[in-house]
Amino acid sequence: MTFPTLPPPGDLPAIGINIDGVLEHDGLPTPDAATRFAWIRACGAFDYIEKNIDPSEDFAPWFDLVERHGVPIGVFGGIFRAGADEALMRQGLATGGRLGARLFNIQLHDRHADGHRLSDEEVVRFYADAFEHGQRSGCLPSLEVHVDMWNERFHRVEAVAERLARQGLPLRLTLDHSHLIFKIDDPAELALSEIDGGRDGGRTWLAPDGAQCLWRRWLAEGWVVHAHARSVATGRGPNPLTRRRDGRPGRSIQYPFVRPEAGTFPGVWQEERLAVWKQAVLDLLAWMRAHPERAPRQISCEFIPFPDYGGGLRCSIMDSNLACADWLRAQWAATAGGAGPQPA
Repeated sequence: MTFPTLPPPGDLPAIGINIDGVLEHDGLPTPDAATRFAWIRACGAFDYIEKNIDPSEDFAPWFDLVERHGVPIGVFGGIFRAGADEALMRQGLATGGRLGARLFNIQLHDRHADGHRLSDEEVVRFYADAFEHGQRSGCLPSLEVHVDMWNERFHRVEAVAERLARQGLPLRLTLDHSHLIFKIDDPAELALSEIDGGRDGGRTWLAPDGAQCLWRRWLAEGWVVHAHARSVATGRGPNPLTRRRDGRPGRSIQYPFVRPEAGTFPGVWQEERLAVWKQAVLDLLAWMRAHPERAPRQISCEFIPFPDYGGGLRCSIMDSNLACADWLRAQWAATAGGAGPQPA
């Protein structure tokens, strides 16, 4: 693995890395936290770490790691189920505040602990609780638009925003284009999001040039406060190399950013398959430059292992994270002369 020397970030919004992606691949032993911090510090490519809470983990050593390596935990977060994880969510917000994180990324499962599908009102109650505790700790929540979560049915986002507005609360979203764009040209995935693929495979709603592109509306409304960068290709179908805990094949919400070495990736890697996702991120960068007062001010590179992402692949996940960070900085610099395309 090679660590590039990058120029100072200048006025580029902070670029972070999800610490789960600080490894070669999931066929090798996972580095311990101290090793991962050392890698991040040595590469010089990232301004902060994004980290999810583990209820079994002792966070005491993390304070020392932050101080020793000088790399802050800029985003904390976790995956939660209403009716079971409210206490963990509150603990996470408090811990995030103590670690210095100012944003708490929440993935909220689509189903309640008793099995029923969450209503919009239940989503609002969970978020309002998180917002109240986040104000106390200085670590405010952001709801990530994510598969398996309440907002995988993407059209629900606006309904929840309207309910929150009636209570005087702002909706705060994390935008990860990969969770939308990978569904293009995949009828099964589109059906899970209640999107009619029609004749264009869902591009009307999900592609950056779509006439009713959902995430462009979220940006324009000022709801997006955080972003993830993980490249995907459209219409790939399930991940054939690994399975989820329930036995289902993984989803293909990750496509290597850099050409994999021979034998580390199934099939033929094609750089042109990154085009739709890259355009979406370029549009996001243009929006961030043109509207700094209502756009996210940080992006976390999110190439990770696990069945739905890089599970089973033997190409370097860390190399994709590093190359993506380099690309983001280069593209930001390239837009210095103008804002470029803007969301409608």
